[in-house]
This record gives sequence, structure tokens and C-alpha cells, in this order.
Amino acid sequence: MLSARRLFGTNGIRGLVNKELTPEMAVKVGCAIGTFFENGTLLMGYDARTSGPMLAKAVIAGLNATGCGVLLAGMAPTPTLQYAVKHSKLKGGVIITASHNPPEYNGIKVVWNDGIEISREQEIAVEDIYFNERVKLSKWSAIGETRDLPGVIDDYVEAVKKHVDTAAISGKHFHVVVDAANSVGALAAPRLLRELGCKVTTINANIDGTFPGRPPEPRPENLTDLASTVKAMSADLGVAYDGDADRSIFVDEKGQIHMGDESFALVEKYFLKDNPNEKVVTPVSSSSLIKDIADAYKGKIVWTKVGSVTVAQTMKKLKAKLGGEENGGIFYGPHQPVRDGAMSTALILQIMAKTGEKLSKLIKELPQYFIEKDKVECKEELKEKVLEKLISEVKELNINTIDGVKIWFKDEQAILIRPSGTEPIYRLYAEAKTERKAQKLVKEYTLRLRKIVASLNR
Repeated sequence: MLSARRLFGTNGIRGLVNKELTPEMAVKVGCAIGTFFENGTLLMGYDARTSGPMLAKAVIAGLNATGCGVLLAGMAPTPTLQYAVKHSKLKGGVIITASHNPPEYNGIKVVWNDGIEISREQEIAVEDIYFNERVKLSKWSAIGETRDLPGVIDDYVEAVKKHVDTAAISGKHFHVVVDAANSVGALAAPRLLRELGCKVTTINANIDGTFPGRPPEPRPENLTDLASTVKAMSADLGVAYDGDADRSIFVDEKGQIHMGDESFALVEKYFLKDNPNEKVVTPVSSSSLIKDIADAYKGKIVWTKVGSVTVAQTMKKLKAKLGGEENGGIFYGPHQPVRDGAMSTALILQIMAKTGEKLSKLIKELPQYFIEKDKVECKEELKEKVLEKLISEVKELNINTIDGVKIWFKDEQAILIRPSGTEPIYRLYAEAKTERKAQKLVKEYTLRLRKIVASLNR
């Protein structure tokens, strides 16, 4: 995942532990981050991965060496740590997490004083310090100190509760099943839900950085146990978190798993009902469902490149109050404009409580789309030329080229074709009102893309 002259990928620095991401590298990254922040006090925390404490200590050594003080929050969800940076008025923070990646991976996420991940421009500044060896070590007498920061989960839970109608939710006595992925999703969300008057059943809630219960990415194929548990216990809702609990995927009372576009659209609908004419920030990878809801309830869609950093930074720039991604990330600005799994869960429960409706009915009321995906192999050095040729062929259509090419058709069909940021492939995402139309669309453009790649391979 790490390239020769890049540290940061789509979301932080990530790599295989002790192969790509070693303690030695972590110390150097810590020195670069500390130099970038120019002293001050930073927060440090990590998710449940077995390598978390080791890498945290290495980064802390680098931060202290450059004169930065560190407040160690320990193990906690990423959004909890992001809130702690802002709430404690710190200069920034570093979070050791690889989010949804397998247990052999870990990563380093850097956040600014507002709890939002640093911008792409700031990432480049850190990389410049790292690669060009511009680290500024402090004098021996000015080495930074590290102290513990207790209570971050307490503060976070109270903050989330301030943004929902706690009485309305408590009055419904919902039964919620939480799949915590054997990680930090077990630390804040179950407590929050109990304080909101819910009965909570947990699965995969024992902390284990090897993730024995299921892979840390909450994809449908990984959530069959959650779905069956919701049905077996006649629960009102199921929710699954990823490895650092900033994303959430929901299961309705019938055991039906709903992808992130649907839960985001539901939150968007009721947000816009109360806040018409507000901006909604979302990547071009999101379904047309999001645009349909915005059109129906007087919202203004702002499309971005794929990546949570871009969504958060765009929300910050525009002072937007809502953002979301198809992978289950919901950014609720009044709380904090970052992905937040527990906040998303509270918002869904609030909608269920105030409407008096079950999740299955609320989702069924949304516009329905069928999604089909495919991929085409493409060498890294050809990706740009392929994109140029593709754009030239479809330029007369209704397109957006902010990230790859997204094409909207008149009969409520759309397709996104974009180069992967991590693999030598192009990804295709087609959607339509029927499964047959979606399959036909993705097949047509997969063949078209293969022809383009083949013509440039000669």
C-alpha cells in the first residue's frame, strides 16, 4: 500500500506490519509529524489491532523527540479520538488504525486541531519533511512528555446524546444488536445505546486484534451472523461497525442488510425535511439515490472525489452539515464533520422513534436502485491515457470527471468508471431501476473499457 515517494494513501498511511510499516518507520513518521506541528500537544490513540500499542509507542517517541507533548487516550473508536482532539483543544492528533483492512495491516492517521483529518496539502507537507529529511529534533531539555488522557469515551457519549432526541428514543425501548467486529466498536456504541434506553445484544464484542469473529470490513457477506441474530431475537435493528467504528452498516428487523447508500439517504431525507436548501457532500461513487433525495427535499448535492478525507475537508470548507459515502460513512456536521458510526446509529434510531416506523418500511419508501459492479485490468502507466480516451468518447453525454468518469443517462441509469488508487485496475459501478438494465450497462462499458485498454496496450 505504501509507494516509493508517497506516505499517505486514500485514508492515512497504511501497510503490512513489520514489512511495510515497521517500528523504525513509525518513529521517523512520528518525527515528521512532530516537525510539521511545530511543538504543541497532540493526542494519541489506537484501535484493537495487536500491533497498535507497539506502533503508538514508536510514533510517540518521534513526536516527543521533536518537542511535542502527547496525551495518550489508549484504545478507542476513531471518531471518539477525533472528538477528543477538538474537545480538549489540542493542536492535533495521531490515530493508529487501518480501519477495515485485515489484522496484518495497520496505519497512521493524522488529524488537525478540529478533529478532521489533515488536508491533502498538509499530507504533502508531512511527506516533504519525511522524504527530504527535514526533521527538527528538540534539545535534550525540551523533549516532549507523555501523559494519559482518561475519560474520552465519557465525553464522546455525552456529545452524541446532545444531537438527538433522547426522550423520543428512550420511549421506544428499541432492541439493538451490535456487531463490534472484535474491535473498538464495542467500547462506545453499546454504552451509548443503553443510555438511550435501548436493550443491547452484542456479538463479536470481545476485544481481539486478530478479528476472529469476522473480517473488519462490514460487507454483506461478513454480516450473516448479525442478520440471523436480529431475526432470531426479534430485534428492532442490527448495526455492524468496521475496525475503527467510524462506519456503520444497518440490518432491519427482517434481517435484511442495507448498504450505506440507503442508510445515508434515509438520514439525508429527514435532515433535509428539517433543513431545506442545505448542502449535502458525497463522492461520485454514491448512488443516484442520494441525488434523488436531494432533488425531492430541496437539498444541494456537492460531488467530490472518492475518499473520506475529501468529503470531510469539503464539508469544512463549505460549512456543510451533512456528508456521506456508500460504504457506510455518515458525516454529521453539527456533531463533527467526520465519519462516525455511533452518531449514525443514534440518528437512525431517532428517525425510527419519531416516525414510529420500522427500518424496513423506511428504506422501502426510498427510491430503489439495482447496482452491478465489475473491474478491468489496466497497467498503472496506462491509467491516465485510458481515462483521456474514455472521456473523449463520452464527452457528449451528461458526465462528471471529478474522479474518473460518471455518466448519467435519461432513464435513471448511471455508471461510474474510475481507476483504483491501490490496484492496477479500473472499477465500474452501474445502477438502474431494474437488475437487468444495471447488468446490461456494466457489461456494455466493461467491453468498451477493455477495447480502450487493448488499443493502448499495442
